[in-house]
Amino acid sequence: MVTGGLAAHAVDDAATRPHSGASGASGASGHGTCLNCRTALVGTHCHGCGQRAHVHKTLASIGHDLLHGVFHFEGRIWTTLPMLFTRPGQLTRRYIAGERVTFVSPLALFLFSVFLMVATFESVGGPIVPNVNTASNGQKLLPAKATAEVAKKQAELARLVAQRAVLVAKGGNTAAIDDKISSAEDEIDGMRAAVSIALGDTGGTIRLLRAKVHTGLPWLDERVDAAAAEPALFLYKLQSSAYKFSWLLIPISLPFIWLLFAFRRDVGPYDHAIFAIYSLSAMTMGVVGLSLLRAVGLPGGMIGAVLVFGPPLHMYKQLRGAYGLTRFGAAWRTVALLASSTIAVGVFIVAVLGVIH
Repeated sequence: MVTGGLAAHAVDDAATRPHSGASGASGASGHGTCLNCRTALVGTHCHGCGQRAHVHKTLASIGHDLLHGVFHFEGRIWTTLPMLFTRPGQLTRRYIAGERVTFVSPLALFLFSVFLMVATFESVGGPIVPNVNTASNGQKLLPAKATAEVAKKQAELARLVAQRAVLVAKGGNTAAIDDKISSAEDEIDGMRAAVSIALGDTGGTIRLLRAKVHTGLPWLDERVDAAAAEPALFLYKLQSSAYKFSWLLIPISLPFIWLLFAFRRDVGPYDHAIFAIYSLSAMTMGVVGLSLLRAVGLPGGMIGAVLVFGPPLHMYKQLRGAYGLTRFGAAWRTVALLASSTIAVGVFIVAVLGVIH
């Protein structure tokens, strides 16, 4: 969440103003020159580079900047999120029209939503499958190939620990090797959690994966076979790669959206890109919300109903508001967009499969 918040805040600053300086303390507002570009100050911010006239130089300001970057987004997050779910079309249209300071930029919101989803899945699981780390007897369950993978990681971890001990004995700096040890431990825990989640499946998905599939593409057949033989390990690798390449959903979606408005001359690729990014952000944040609600006991039937009816309703409202469509125009495009979304997700999964080894 911290990584996503800081990354999104940096992107949002770059998208909405020319420069964002540190918040904070030295010199009175409106007097003297800017500490960054030496422009004569007229108000509370430099009109040349955008930096505040008052620059903090206290230890507490570092904590403030961190919290500000993760949660605040200059207050725009509290304007953007409600509109993202209640009036997505109006949000899209207003941002395209030029209201940039009022809202969080689409790309910043998308970045934050992806990192938030990963953090949520790691903590409480998804809206359908909970995060189960152990079997009923409290022991970790690892099928054969996953066990071998974990054994390799554990051997690597043991080697790193031994190297660290040598460094400590010599009085060397252990910061770099500590990072490697932490990373190895996280991967082991992730593999075990993924196996447990997969073993909690009712069996239908696993049986389907075990069916022999021949796509005509050797590299794809190889990955399908790997998924069928060891679904838990494969799902872990898929999850690890999917969020890194989630941005691919944006260019993949654009041609399908363009086809819906091929004869409209008043909208262009930029409009479609903003629509797609805000839409993907809404779907991702929705999944996060449902995952948290499941963790606190929301019935599965209600979650299923939201998953079935929520996306079409959101698409309809966003299409109608963003492109100024009639009810009929928005309705048939919603059906087409749902179908194209399925294709886009399939293309995305195939693309991610290409990077899994």
